[in-house]
Amino acid sequence: MKGTERLLELQALDLAIDRLRARRAVLESGEEVRAAREKADALEDEIGEIRMALDGVRREQERLESEVRSFEAKIAAEEKRLYDGSVANPKELGSIQHEVANLRQRTARVEDEVIVQMERREELEERLPSLEADLASARRGQEELEASSATELEQVTEDLARREEERSALTPVFDEELLELYEDLRAQKRGVGAAALRDGVCGGCHQKLSPLELEKVRKAEGVRRCDYCRRILVLD
Repeated sequence: MKGTERLLELQALDLAIDRLRARRAVLESGEEVRAAREKADALEDEIGEIRMALDGVRREQERLESEVRSFEAKIAAEEKRLYDGSVANPKELGSIQHEVANLRQRTARVEDEVIVQMERREELEERLPSLEADLASARRGQEELEASSATELEQVTEDLARREEERSALTPVFDEELLELYEDLRAQKRGVGAAALRDGVCGGCHQKLSPLELEKVRKAEGVRRCDYCRRILVLD
């Protein structure tokens, strides 16, 4: 059929057009910019949550440290009474000693809680620098992508128009029936309707034809088809 030998040229053009159309659709939808913005926003939210957690930890640490100081002041006051001779009653002295022991136990428990808060604070503070660096990088990437997407969309649109013009100029060389078959196969075979037969291997499905199948294809008159995928074969 007329034009069979140029089918691979048409196929290459069509694949290029398909890629350009897909890329144009992505750029026009703003998906990449939106994804970059969402990534940066997520990092910003995470940093905000850590900072809020840090504020809570700092407040709790300060409250606990204040409680420790209060206990220490009470202990000092009670020990002063215990040793300055102002209390002589043995029963009262025993009560003071018991109170001091109780205060020390409570102080120890609160001090343990202070250590927990300090460790939590240190853990949160250690996470911030890397996240802040990631956020700065993400925002830069977002800004660069926003600026480049418009330029790329313009270039893709120009390339697509040029490729479509080339295709329009090429299609008259093909027999109408051949072109119709090719278009049907493209719709069925993920955009690939014609493939080269090279070293006995179909370039569409990558199956190797047997010597008998290969001989049959070579001797075929009219349109040659792959026995496996049924794409149009063009002898290399």
